[in-house]
Amino acid sequence: MPDPWKKRFFSILSFVLLSFLLVSLSLIPSLAKAESAHLVTDGNSSPIVVSSKDAILQGYGVEKRDIPYTGNTLYKGAGYVSFFYDYDPNSGKSDGTATFKVNVPTAGLYRLSLGYYIPADTGSKDTSIKVNGTMAENVTLAAPPKGAAVNEKMVTKIMLNAGTNELTFSRGWGYYGIEYVKVEFANLPAAISKMEAEDGAITGEVSIEAADTGYSGTGYAAFKGTGSLTFAYNAASSGLYNLAIGYSNPNGDKKTQLVVNGQTSETSLPTTASYTEVSGGKLMLSAGDNTIQFNVDSDQYHIDYVKLSAVSPPKLHQIEKKPVNPNATAETKALMGYLVDSYGSNILSGQHTLEDAQWIKDQTGKYPAMLSTDMMDYSPSRIEHGATSTEVEKAIQWAKEGGIVTFAWHWNAPKGLHDIPGKEWWRGFYTDATTFDVQYALTYPESEEYQLILRDIDAIAAQLKRLQDAHVPVLWRPLHEAEGKWFWWGAQGPDSAKQLYHIMYDRLTNYHHLNNLIWVWNSESPEWYPGDDVVDIVSVDIYNQAANYSPSIGKYDSLVNLVQGKKLVGLSENGPIGDPELFQTYSAHWLFFTTWTGDFIRNGQYNSLDHLIKVFNSDYVITRDELPQDLFTSSKNEAE
Repeated sequence: MPDPWKKRFFSILSFVLLSFLLVSLSLIPSLAKAESAHLVTDGNSSPIVVSSKDAILQGYGVEKRDIPYTGNTLYKGAGYVSFFYDYDPNSGKSDGTATFKVNVPTAGLYRLSLGYYIPADTGSKDTSIKVNGTMAENVTLAAPPKGAAVNEKMVTKIMLNAGTNELTFSRGWGYYGIEYVKVEFANLPAAISKMEAEDGAITGEVSIEAADTGYSGTGYAAFKGTGSLTFAYNAASSGLYNLAIGYSNPNGDKKTQLVVNGQTSETSLPTTASYTEVSGGKLMLSAGDNTIQFNVDSDQYHIDYVKLSAVSPPKLHQIEKKPVNPNATAETKALMGYLVDSYGSNILSGQHTLEDAQWIKDQTGKYPAMLSTDMMDYSPSRIEHGATSTEVEKAIQWAKEGGIVTFAWHWNAPKGLHDIPGKEWWRGFYTDATTFDVQYALTYPESEEYQLILRDIDAIAAQLKRLQDAHVPVLWRPLHEAEGKWFWWGAQGPDSAKQLYHIMYDRLTNYHHLNNLIWVWNSESPEWYPGDDVVDIVSVDIYNQAANYSPSIGKYDSLVNLVQGKKLVGLSENGPIGDPELFQTYSAHWLFFTTWTGDFIRNGQYNSLDHLIKVFNSDYVITRDELPQDLFTSSKNEAE
């Protein structure tokens, strides 16, 4: 669940004043100077050209020529594959094709250009392309410039395999010849541009200082109470760019607000006494002038420089369909297989509470694919105060209706509840509402505290067993948001949180034989990660500002890096839902989103109704009616 939004009047005021000043004085183009350092390429930057002389011809009519088409005197080239013919259906042959074999060193996305011959004043033509036997598309060959008969044009982008690929052309419409094909690796990283903080524009209490050692350039921006640091960047082309931030931060983990061309997000700056570099995620920049602004979020950190570089093609996911529990039920294996197959192609829609899921159906015509609910009121210390719950019954019914179920557990502390105004018993999962010391409990297994931990886990096991008996697999997300330390299970730091997670995994899996769980860890911090052997999915909770529909690519990349691309990555809580088109543009392959309850989904500010209708009717977003009917029974989803 989210922290309360903090008001930052001075940051907003400084941003407005700075924007007015920059526009008034036309200063934006000269705010910062970019130093370019050319990257060492890996050989993919050299175009690969295959001549018509090497083409393989099949079928009727197509042939190789080195002389102009009848009556045309402008052609001076070295030869072409001729598509200057009319097909004869009585020939007994298929329509003619020309295949060019292209050998590339690396699989990926490539730009395809054609050198071609069209007689003057005959207009544009069409050709059809197959890539490795699969139809790619029909493309238009634009008429050559006036007075010319040949032209070269980048006609499309194609996915190629490492090694030999076959590009097969057949005539679409009109007479023309193909002289050669050329492929170039797409999305090569551009030159890295480095911008020093001292060349940026500062406001408020941000100052340029040089008292430290280890920074680059002639200084750094010291962030204190209020203010901002702004860079201007002239991008050679529009697209995605990697952002790297050089900084130091000896005073505990911080966050800084990042505003790119008016779009706001948040970036984490982990603790470091020396100057180092951290990824700021991916930015969508426009060709030409862009502004990148850092606003004070929490003070006492230094920004040394930023680096920008064009994004390379994303690596394909390599995730096994096997759950970490080797004894997983058939339903759990089937669901895990489906999740892996969907990952990177679509995003599953999710919603906290059945009541809000029904509200979404009423507003958009669609149920979310995934219902998220909570084991909270099954906690023994809540039951002692009279709490009851029907969430398991709701989840079983949801699964019967074809949906996916995920559970969190707001674990009320086993004992030591303050139960005073502002720290009532029902807030007992918060650190400040209990005296329960998890580190003490784990250090002394013979203690009452440790035994109460086992008692509580056993109580929840009984509820999870009901789901297993009903053949319902569960995405199980215990100890969520531990690194925030606002919940008692994270209050004593990462070691005790990880130890508690391992105890729970062992107790539920090996003692209670609960084999219907897909284990979801909820943190992006390497220090808190409990290990690949006990995690199926990594996740994070993100609450962007109202109506900020960004894809949260920085957090996504952080999670992918955490697990080296070997685990599924989910958005387990969110306020505004990211724009489906931006998810795809940024290759932010979240497995699912799961919008929090109440105002976050209903008040029209975090998510407008128009946005919700767009999201739940997007082809990229999977809703409950789009899940396969044999979701929990199909063996085709399981690992072979």
